[in-house]
Amino acid sequence: MTATPPLIGVTACVREYDGVPHHVARIQYLAAVPSAVGGVPVIVPALSGEHMGALKLAAVLDRIDGLLVTGSPSNVDPGLYGGEASRPGTMHDPDRDEAVLPLIAAALERGLPMLALCRGLQELNVALGGTLHQNLQELPGKMDHRADMSLPVAARYDLAHDVELAPEGLLAGFAGGTKLRINSLHAQGIDRIGKGLAVEATAPDCVIEAVRLDDPERFVVAIQWHPEWGIEQSSFARNLFAAFGAAALAHRDGVAASPARAARG
Repeated sequence: MTATPPLIGVTACVREYDGVPHHVARIQYLAAVPSAVGGVPVIVPALSGEHMGALKLAAVLDRIDGLLVTGSPSNVDPGLYGGEASRPGTMHDPDRDEAVLPLIAAALERGLPMLALCRGLQELNVALGGTLHQNLQELPGKMDHRADMSLPVAARYDLAHDVELAPEGLLAGFAGGTKLRINSLHAQGIDRIGKGLAVEATAPDCVIEAVRLDDPERFVVAIQWHPEWGIEQSSFARNLFAAFGAAALAHRDGVAASPARAARG
């Protein structure tokens, strides 16, 4: 008998259309859940405060088996990690800030499997007490990690540079080696790493590109790039999402599962 697929919560951004706020998630995140994770995606709206108190947040986490924290063009508000105020014109999403950071903290407390991508990596880092650089390209010795916004959308997600994977790390197991070529569409990046996180990948300029929770029995992985794009051509991305799905199933069924074992095989 086929096992019931895991239910995967997918975080939403807030965007305004026709003067009305909408809670949205890109198709690439949602489509990756059934095709690569083997699960069913459920959008978790960026509601907070009076709309989503602690009891309602707990009810969401009681029903999902894993959490996919999505990317976004918006930046985490620097006030949340003690950074300098953003420059005028910087895109923010205060509803997402207010909703997703508590969601991440509560998911971590419950031991929920988590895969965080792009802004999701930055949110996980901030939720664990870390800080961010707001404009990596302006720091001495750092590359410009942004995409060329004059290109068509799909072209912005083309592979851009290599990363070095930690030799004994989780991601090296998914990649089958310590080198991986990735896309790159970010200006923000990790400055001080959050408590309990271990580095899984770095760019040639030493910018941290991936982290995991430093617990071999839990699947909490965060990646600065976008493996959900071009997933059909990337065995690494397929292995990553499949391991996330396996961890979600194990969590739901109360079965101990080692991400390290999943990476090896």
